[in-house]
Amino acid sequence: MSENLGKSSVKEAGKSKDSQQGLEEAVECSDEAPQNQVKLESPSRHKVRRPHSSPARFVTAEELLETAKEVTNMALAHEIVVNGNFRIQPVELPEDSLEKRVKEIVHKAFWDCLSAQLGEDPPTYDHAIKLVGEIKETLLSFLLPGHTRLRNQITEVLDLDLIKQEAENGALDISKLAEFIIGMMGTLCAPARDEEVKKLKDIKEIVPLFRAIFSVLDLMKVDMANFAVSSIRPHLMRQSVEYERKKFQELLERQPNSLDFVTQWLEEAADDLVTQKCQPALPAPEGVAGSREPPALSPAAVQNHAYLRLLKWDHLRRPFPETVLMDQSRFQELQLQLEHLTVLGAVMLVTFSMATPGLSSHADFAKKLKMIVKILLTDMHLPSFHLRDVLTTIGEKVSLEVSRCLALCGAAPCSPGKETALRGQIQALGSSDNPIHRLMESRIQAFLETCLAWGHQKQLPEVPGGLGPVQKELEEVAIKFVRLVNYNKMVFCPYYDRILSKILS
Repeated sequence: MSENLGKSSVKEAGKSKDSQQGLEEAVECSDEAPQNQVKLESPSRHKVRRPHSSPARFVTAEELLETAKEVTNMALAHEIVVNGNFRIQPVELPEDSLEKRVKEIVHKAFWDCLSAQLGEDPPTYDHAIKLVGEIKETLLSFLLPGHTRLRNQITEVLDLDLIKQEAENGALDISKLAEFIIGMMGTLCAPARDEEVKKLKDIKEIVPLFRAIFSVLDLMKVDMANFAVSSIRPHLMRQSVEYERKKFQELLERQPNSLDFVTQWLEEAADDLVTQKCQPALPAPEGVAGSREPPALSPAAVQNHAYLRLLKWDHLRRPFPETVLMDQSRFQELQLQLEHLTVLGAVMLVTFSMATPGLSSHADFAKKLKMIVKILLTDMHLPSFHLRDVLTTIGEKVSLEVSRCLALCGAAPCSPGKETALRGQIQALGSSDNPIHRLMESRIQAFLETCLAWGHQKQLPEVPGGLGPVQKELEEVAIKFVRLVNYNKMVFCPYYDRILSKILS
């Protein structure tokens, strides 16, 4: 009757929650790419060509299924390691789905049959004994190797041969068996299930009681699965880098083109860096040739810049690089958070630069203003969100809050012209070409780039000027971003090194 994956945690094992400390140990690492500088032949724009894809080949259905299985296993291991909050959830079928209706019909037929058997005179216990056997196996599966006493208790009381003999002789007390099962469930369940197990004692009819027992057992299985996940996480972290690299190599052998988008991604990053470095040089003095050295790039710098480009990726129109594909949703989330922080920081910067200088020293005003802007930008990730319209509302709210704060401080109110200019400046932030918007964006990018290059430093670098109002949120994003990048580098550094050695040579 059980249908959900997993098993519940055991009280005798301590009913303790797993620590998440292993995650930081796994992802806190330095760049493994070589740090040597590679000279480029000329300061002109770096032109690179994508390698030709390998010839297409036919694959069998077995190969496709095996590849899908390997991808699933690798993605699951990656999720457990990277996501410290990973939990298995009970299966919830859609309300009007065919699967749910079929399940309800089959379950109703089974429980109706059990009710009919128990209602006979004398009762028939065939179905009930099968259920007891399944419950017995489930309870035994919850035990740890050291739980010898509990194992002997379950085996002795739920002895199916003895139960069958009692049923044949009319001496079976099914209520006593249910009482023992409930007591054992109370011993083995996680603390969160104590209330559900306690409610089982109030059910007196056998069929509803068995149905409720199986429902709670399903939840206990999920608890045990999560207990197992938390237990193996520290061990998995030590092995995950080699495991993911091995699985990716197996996929690469089956699909030789699996690094095409990675190659293009790194090429574009190198090309972008060279473009930034290759500023027009001053004319060399007459008679002096080659007085200016061509720009140099390191593989680490190219990788860091490539990861920064993922924070401005066009996910709808461009395929994501293969090596970071399992983390695409995480990079999308970081991208949305940074867009939110860019607008929030820009609004705060404009407000404090245009309003009376003393306002920035009022902590309550800054806190309230920030909260208002954050609330109005909450739905920024939705397609229906129109930034210009919201910025108009934000401008009006900010102007009103500035006037209130000045009145409370006894300062002279802003002139109508200054209020209009403030609202206009805030509304103009909706354009990506707005100078203040671009300034905030570039400073955030510079901060994240510095964080990537910071290495083993426990403290983050100093936040650039103008980002003070969003410092806390920006540092939280930076920590998640750096951990994600460093873990990805650990897994795929051999492939990146090989590709970059060709690009930069």
